[in-house]
Amino acid sequence: MRHWWRIHSKGKAVPPEPETIVDGIFLPQPAEILLDVKHRKRLLERIWQYTALTPSQFDRLYLDPIRRYASYVQLLPASETHHHAYPGGMLDHGLELMACSLKLRQSHLLPSGSAPEDQAAQTDAWSAAIAYGALLHDIGKIAVDIHVEYDDGEVWHPWQGPLDQPYRFRYNAGRNYHLHGAATGLLYTQILMPPLLDWLSGYPELWGRLLFLLANHYDLAGKLGELVQQADRISTAQNIGANPLKALQAPAHSLQHHLLMGLRHLVKNDLKLNQPGAAGWLTEEHLWLVSKTVTDKLRIYLLAQAVDGVPSSNLAMFDELQSHGLVEATPEGKAIWSAKVSSAGWQQRFTFLRLQPSLIWADQNRPQFFTGTVELAASDDGQPSELNEFRHNDQSAHTEPKPEQKTSVQPLGQHYAHLDDLMDMVDEKIEIEDKPAPHRLPPSCDSPSDGPGQPFVQWLREGIRNHSLLINDSKAKIHTVNGTFFLVTPGIFQHYVADHLKAADTHQKPDAWRKHQRHFERLGLHEKRPDGQNIWTCKVQGPRRTGSLNGYMLKNARAVLGEPTPDNPFLTLIQ
Repeated sequence: MRHWWRIHSKGKAVPPEPETIVDGIFLPQPAEILLDVKHRKRLLERIWQYTALTPSQFDRLYLDPIRRYASYVQLLPASETHHHAYPGGMLDHGLELMACSLKLRQSHLLPSGSAPEDQAAQTDAWSAAIAYGALLHDIGKIAVDIHVEYDDGEVWHPWQGPLDQPYRFRYNAGRNYHLHGAATGLLYTQILMPPLLDWLSGYPELWGRLLFLLANHYDLAGKLGELVQQADRISTAQNIGANPLKALQAPAHSLQHHLLMGLRHLVKNDLKLNQPGAAGWLTEEHLWLVSKTVTDKLRIYLLAQAVDGVPSSNLAMFDELQSHGLVEATPEGKAIWSAKVSSAGWQQRFTFLRLQPSLIWADQNRPQFFTGTVELAASDDGQPSELNEFRHNDQSAHTEPKPEQKTSVQPLGQHYAHLDDLMDMVDEKIEIEDKPAPHRLPPSCDSPSDGPGQPFVQWLREGIRNHSLLINDSKAKIHTVNGTFFLVTPGIFQHYVADHLKAADTHQKPDAWRKHQRHFERLGLHEKRPDGQNIWTCKVQGPRRTGSLNGYMLKNARAVLGEPTPDNPFLTLIQ
């Protein structure tokens, strides 16, 4: 039997969306009605395609949790002012994460390192666990971030059951932005029924990863946490208009991460805004930061934090910020904008970096908008570089609306026109990961292609390619020195063992990494020192500390692991 959400209105008029808002009050809807919207039905279709289940299996494993999720989140937003910040945004975000994570999951064999027959037997369980973790990613917000009350003033708490009366909502002021991750534990047993939990608990490794994921311990959730975080970056970046691919590929402690954290620190704690002598002006659409002042301060801040790879010149810093999608490019593709600031009888022209305010404040409250104007100045040829002005003379127009005023929204479907772009971008991500690593080691090389050290080399290739292994980071076990890769020992081998052995085995064999180090040496891929020794030493000279690292230097980095990144400026090889 065909599902209701698969029935298309071909040749018929599409029924209007149900009335969900009356006089500032939201009307609770059955899950079937909430999901019976064009863009959500398309997402359900995608999710079914990615699971390849029979209709009855899909109903039991996916549609039932999705319906329960919809009945709880109703038309609540996913955030106040950041991503999916509109009524119905949380339902859209949950379904979007579910679809993205399942699509990403298709390029992984799980559990990693298990026999093919075991992976095949556990396919449905691992897919479902990833999907559940994605769907429930933000559900804790309805318990601790959002104040929901019925029309009669009675406060609703989600542990009481789904919303069943007309309601209004607002975000809590002064909320703890990290608490909603921990609050997931209050609710997931109301979405995932006992038969599903019984089923998943029968796979000990999977069960542990899922519990860590639902407890917001992504670092302990393994591949489940990694895929859900990647899907969240895709969904969030697509919704706020950032560069999804760059956001997806950024490791937690990459230079991009440090640049963003530095900008947030400066804007919130150091820079003056919206006044003569300030270094930045906040309008409703953009944050304008004086380029030289901010770049100089950002470099000082990053060096004080002992961040590796900080660009030494402003031009290089501009390139880094632009390449990571942190600043917007001009119509000519450059990072620097020229604009004139005017207010109360004074005006001045500056060169700016232009940012999306959501990158700095996310879903936190923002300062008041600038009451003057920030107007793009003419380019060198005398023509305006963009036919747009940013005027904010009416301060009252930007005050925070009351809860009942937030209900004046566009039709739900208008917020989700980017589905094809989003899923195409997931396809692009997978295509990039599935491509063979450039310059793979040919079989004719001196080292045996089927030697016991090859799984370690393949793990390095995949980790570098999908950015799960950091390079030139303060905590990285891979650096670039003298134009080649430097593998820190024993750290890189211990990392490999931790990824491939069960926890019990690791405790029983604390020196298991030594075997893999010996296997690697026998491949003959590393450069030996003039005295015939295998291990090289690098001096580490940072802004706040000095030290040394021991490791292997690869003979031909390009042939083994691909093109090296620029040398780490804080490491010097001791000859």
